[in-house]
Amino acid sequence: MNLYGDLQPRSAGFLVAKFLKRAQPMLNIEKFGQAPTSIPGRSTKVAKYRRYFLQGATGGAGDGNPANAFSNVLSLTPLTEGVTPAGKRLAFQDYNATLTQLGDWIPLTDVVDLVHEDDILSQMIEILAESAAQTIETFRYNILKAGTNVVYANGVARTAVNTAITLDIQRTVTTALLAQNAKPISRYIPSSTNYRTEPVEAAFIALVHPHMVTDIRKMSGFIPTKQYGTVTPYENEIGAVEDVRYITSTIYAPFADAGGAKGAMRSTSGVSADVYPVLILGMDAYGLVNLKGANAITPMVVNPKPAAGDPLGQRGSVGWKTMTTAIILQDTAMCRLEVAVTA
Repeated sequence: MNLYGDLQPRSAGFLVAKFLKRAQPMLNIEKFGQAPTSIPGRSTKVAKYRRYFLQGATGGAGDGNPANAFSNVLSLTPLTEGVTPAGKRLAFQDYNATLTQLGDWIPLTDVVDLVHEDDILSQMIEILAESAAQTIETFRYNILKAGTNVVYANGVARTAVNTAITLDIQRTVTTALLAQNAKPISRYIPSSTNYRTEPVEAAFIALVHPHMVTDIRKMSGFIPTKQYGTVTPYENEIGAVEDVRYITSTIYAPFADAGGAKGAMRSTSGVSADVYPVLILGMDAYGLVNLKGANAITPMVVNPKPAAGDPLGQRGSVGWKTMTTAIILQDTAMCRLEVAVTA
C-alpha cells in the first residue's frame, strides 16, 4: 500500500517540508514540551515519557511529587576523612500516553486539476498546514488546560472571577511555582523541521488569548518585544512582565459567561464575565510528540482517476494525518491562572 496516495516518497518528503514550514510557527505548545523517550513502531500506540530526579541511596523511584523528589537532594553532612559517603542515585518516574490520530482532507476535482491557472496543490497544502496546526495546537491545549494547579484572579472559584490580570496576581502564581521547585524554561524547540533544542534566557511562558493584550500591556513593568535587545522573541510573543513571557493565540479561548458579575469586564451575554485561562508553563511541565521530521505527518494526494463510484475520474483529494499526544508530567510545574478581561 502506498502511504502517500499517488505521491512518490521523494515528492512526499518535499510536501512534508513545505507543510511543516507553514505549520510550525503556529505551534506554540510545540516549543516547550518534553519529547517522549520512545515511540513504538508497528506495535502499540503508547508513548513513554520519563522524568529524572535525584533520590537518596535507600529511596524508591519516587511518586512524581517534586516536594518528595527534591527533599533529599541536599548533602549537608560533613565528610569524614577517609570515609566514602553514601551518595545519591538518579531515579525516574515514567508516564505513558496513548497516541491519537488526527487528520483532514479537501476535495480536488479533475477540472480544477486540469485548467486552474494557479498552483492549486500548493494552495491546498498551505491551507491544510494552517488547519493542521490549529487542530494540533487545540488538541494539546485542551489537555494542558485541564491541569489541577489553578489560581483565580479573585475568589476561590471560576464563578467569582471578574477582575483583570495584575502584577500581584502574576507574582502569586510565579511564587507558588518556584516554591514547588518548578523551574523557568531555559530551552526550547525552534520552529523548524529538525529536532534540536536551543538555550534561552530562563522565564516562565504564559499562553493567552489576544483579548488580554491590552490588560497585559497595562501591567507594571511590562516590556514589549521590541525592547528585548539581544533576546529573540518567540513567534506571537507580545512582551514580558518580570519573569513571565506572554504568547498569544486565538486558540486559547475564554470560558464564556463563566465568571462573576461582569462590571467593566468583557462578557458574551452581557451579564457574567468571560473567564480567560492564562496557562503559565515551567520546565518539563508536559510531554508531547513533536511535529518534526520526515515521519511527523503523512501527506495524502489522490489524483482524479476512474474508480469505484467515480467511473469518470472526476474526484480526488488532498489531505494529511498524524499521530500525536500530550500529557501533563508535573502539575506543580504549570499553573492555570483564570482572569477576566477589561471590556
